[in-house]
Amino acid sequence: MTSLAKRIAVAFTFATVALPVLAQVPGDVPQDSMPQRFNVSGLDLNRGQRATLQAELEKRDYKSAEKLLVAEIERDPKSLRTAGLLEFVGGIFFLDGEYLNAAIAWKRSEAIAPLAEPSRFTLAMAYVRLRRLDWARPELQKLAESNPQNALYAYWLARFDYDELKYQEAIARLQKVTLLDPKMTRAYDLLGLCYDYIGDLQGAISSFNRAVQLNLLEVKPSPWPNLDMAIALMEANDLTGAEANLHEAIRHDPRLAKAHYQLGRVLEKQGKFTEAVDSLNTSASLDPGYPDPHYLLGRIYKRLGKDEIANAEVKRFQELQKPLVGLAGRR
Repeated sequence: MTSLAKRIAVAFTFATVALPVLAQVPGDVPQDSMPQRFNVSGLDLNRGQRATLQAELEKRDYKSAEKLLVAEIERDPKSLRTAGLLEFVGGIFFLDGEYLNAAIAWKRSEAIAPLAEPSRFTLAMAYVRLRRLDWARPELQKLAESNPQNALYAYWLARFDYDELKYQEAIARLQKVTLLDPKMTRAYDLLGLCYDYIGDLQGAISSFNRAVQLNLLEVKPSPWPNLDMAIALMEANDLTGAEANLHEAIRHDPRLAKAHYQLGRVLEKQGKFTEAVDSLNTSASLDPGYPDPHYLLGRIYKRLGKDEIANAEVKRFQELQKPLVGLAGRR
């Protein structure tokens, strides 16, 4: 930890005791929160320092860039000049995966001068990365209150509701989000998950269907709308539709272990045991720590009379399985 972090980290450490953590770190954090290309021209540094800093950032030498800025910050830690440097280095820490240091830098900057809106949002995403929903929510609430027409802020508050199992609250927010931004694919996907958790299967399928349609318009389609739709269709006993959606999910991301596992489930339900085994083995190879494929493999091998292999798979499942109590992550 850098000396910048050391001076404040104690306060953060004590604040973490006995507080709840985020149940699921959302997979779409990076696309929202990655800082734009850094522009050092506005920093109160001399010409040589700005040139050095720009070169380090171009090379993605974040450690050297952090070291340069922290040295300047420590020379005069409470000035307006330092507030700008702290806000800037917070973005570098975030890119470097130093989420606690990023948060510390931004909060120190805010103690001197108001944070810019993009920095406050990325601060909230840093808290998400730190699995601190209780810290992230107030930052998003500030943004949402000052920008009520911003669908992204409302969406993230709904994500927090979802992770806290507050499905009705999430649904209300997401209905607003889809009015503000009718083309937000992930809002419909999350809405479908919420409907499914409250037992409204038709509402879930309808929302997933809209997410699947919008997903096709994305530059890089996500596998999740099709995967979530497939699971809902399995609940509705539409195995043909589920299988088609899973093949589409795998087309979008061939390395998503959960998609191969769910395809194995569908194929097993259809009696296509050889194909199911292939899909499940693919899932297990893509994510060696994922227990579910091994349980289903054990069941299929048992049905096929291959008791020794079946027992080995069940044993592997038991070795990998960990308690999941209280987690609300994707199915």
